[in-house]
Amino acid sequence: MYETSRLMFTPLRMAARSSRALAGHAAPFLFEGNGSRMADAALEIFDDALRDRKRPEWGLDATEIDGEPVDVFIETVAERPFCSLIRFRRRIGRDDPKVLIVAPLSGHFATLLRDTVRRLLPAHDIYITEWKDASTVSLLEGGFDLDDYLEYLLDFMRIAGPGHSVIAVCQPAPIVVAATSLLAQWQDPAQPAAMVLMGGPIDTAASETMPTRLANERSMSWFETRCITLVPPMYPGAARRVYPGFLQLGAFIAMNADRHLDAHMRMFNHLVTGDGESAEAHRAFYDEYLAVMDVTADYYLQTLKRVFRERWLATNRFVWRGNEVRPDAITRTALMTVEGELDDISGPGQTAAAHAICRGIPEHRHRTLLQQGVGHYGIFNGRRWRNEIAPRITEFIRDNRDSA
Repeated sequence: MYETSRLMFTPLRMAARSSRALAGHAAPFLFEGNGSRMADAALEIFDDALRDRKRPEWGLDATEIDGEPVDVFIETVAERPFCSLIRFRRRIGRDDPKVLIVAPLSGHFATLLRDTVRRLLPAHDIYITEWKDASTVSLLEGGFDLDDYLEYLLDFMRIAGPGHSVIAVCQPAPIVVAATSLLAQWQDPAQPAAMVLMGGPIDTAASETMPTRLANERSMSWFETRCITLVPPMYPGAARRVYPGFLQLGAFIAMNADRHLDAHMRMFNHLVTGDGESAEAHRAFYDEYLAVMDVTADYYLQTLKRVFRERWLATNRFVWRGNEVRPDAITRTALMTVEGELDDISGPGQTAAAHAICRGIPEHRHRTLLQQGVGHYGIFNGRRWRNEIAPRITEFIRDNRDSA
């Protein structure tokens, strides 16, 4: 139904685009009046809201270090069927702390963390997980579930090597804790020097939000029958069972529908008044926000069951391929949690619960930050992130870089 409706709207989008082009180039005088500008703005928003968005580009080819511009290029360090590990290599000979950023696998591409990476680049050697759209992965590559996810993280942490720090943004927080626990239990030299958990569901019982309430009110069969579908034949991953990105996006928009409607009304006004800079800022945000990807059904359903419903990590029931996961075994990794006061996805307390779970870490190596006045995305994006949160994370990582 989604694919059919998308195809049905394509001719209307093309007509809107053609009308704007014709009037703007063949008869520009038609758009001199206020009413005509309103019509042009409406056509542009209609076209923009319905167009198909692919994975955005990072657009991070330079940074500034000590007041000097430094070139940055992206290299693929490891390739897996469902994820690539990439590195932002800076053309400068500095021994800055290595940081592995684990991006969320929850419907958006890793580029959602562009501002996160941009702010940390001057002070860190950054690696990041770039998860792949499940609709693009052939069935011949096999499946992908939560256990595979954890295996990927173990591999990537070993690639980052001894002395690295790990930052988990949102969804991967409990899996990062589990991976770090296993490395500690095995006395693996790759266990991170510092672990920063940002707005993640370590213990969903710590504070109720709409996602946690829905996860517990509905049965697993409800989610499987209503949220899982097959990838259509026109995609490389045809016939793979997935939780579609457009459903995840619909859920996010539904949580704040008035806010998104107001944002589009503001864009309409910006276009009518000729405020191109504000309209472009709106367009850039929604180009990222509306670009979504599918995740495999097994991964989605297992995350729902083990993380949100049964709280495996918080209740000491986490087992990975026969290995008991013991967060209290972590002793060499410093722990910092970051939460947003207004977070309506991973509410305050859910992430900070990690401190009680990781009780083997010395008390002086625990740090908490509850950022006032920000919601979920404000933890890793925007002015408060750049000016208040990121400097504290950089300081924390530098203070603990040689402890592992």
